[in-house]
Amino acid sequence: MKRGVNRPSIVSLLIGLLMVLLSLIYACSKGEQPAERATGPANNPYSNESVFDEVQRKLKENPNDADALFHLADLYERNAQYKEAIDTYKKVLQIKPDSGYVYFKIGTAYDRLNQPAEAVTAFQSAIKHMPTYAVIYNNMGIAYGKLNKPGEEINALKKAIALRPRYSSARYNLGVTYLKIGNKKAALAEHEALKDFDEGTAGALMKEIRKTP
Repeated sequence: MKRGVNRPSIVSLLIGLLMVLLSLIYACSKGEQPAERATGPANNPYSNESVFDEVQRKLKENPNDADALFHLADLYERNAQYKEAIDTYKKVLQIKPDSGYVYFKIGTAYDRLNQPAEAVTAFQSAIKHMPTYAVIYNNMGIAYGKLNKPGEEINALKKAIALRPRYSSARYNLGVTYLKIGNKKAALAEHEALKDFDEGTAGALMKEIRKTP
């Protein structure tokens, strides 16, 4: 004989399962509440603003902190504030007058301001302290070019190459300068030299050579 089924107990069981299911659905749909956003600007330790503030704080504590002054001048330069950079670099020189690299930075900033005569003067001062730094001669050559002094430009670029024979930028600049004075043969020689170690720059110089009749 089969045992009878208690129907009310089955209904109770189904209602219980339904309640559990509904509670699970509610729990899943609620989700995690987003964290409240902080008010006010975030402080990015790598932003120029935060670095600038930190440098200014150091200078307030010690106005003769040469490293902080150099850092401030470099920040001005990176922000294309070249006049402010020059003024601040000059303050560094008052503390460290033998710093050739600071003269170099001043020359570069003057060049950015399209003041080549002042740039040359600064580069010449830099050379007195850093006579073997090829980049100074390259940049000074560019400044001489802006002054329409091709002889001095060529001499400066040749010095840069003598110090660093595989100096791609200096060889390219020298080749272009030779083209300006009509010496295509000398420009081709620089192209050949570049081909040995920098095909890309050699190709760029050849484009300039081909433009020349």
